[in-house]
Amino acid sequence: MKAGIFFTGTGPILILTTYESLKAPKLLEKLATKGIKKCIGFEVPESAVKEKYGKHFDVIMGDLKQTDDLRVLDYDGHHVFYNFTFNEMGSPVYHEG
Repeated sequence: MKAGIFFTGTGPILILTTYESLKAPKLLEKLATKGIKKCIGFEVPESAVKEKYGKHFDVIMGDLKQTDDLRVLDYDGHHVFYNFTFNEMGSPVYHEG
């Protein structure tokens, strides 16, 4: 399981995915179908996400099935941005569709 913050044209979102990398072509295709064709992604530790989101994290995880490989945990850009420090974010992954 990977957790990632994606900075998009409308602001950051926090996602959970079963893909092994935030650079996985199928993940980027899924984001493109949601209108996200250009973004900067940062992996964040799943443990930090679980700690910050608590029960909401558990609900989303319970809904994430093998065939459902992408879930948006938080789309409130202000909340996502201020909920994580830069030190918690991994190296940036740039994508331009």
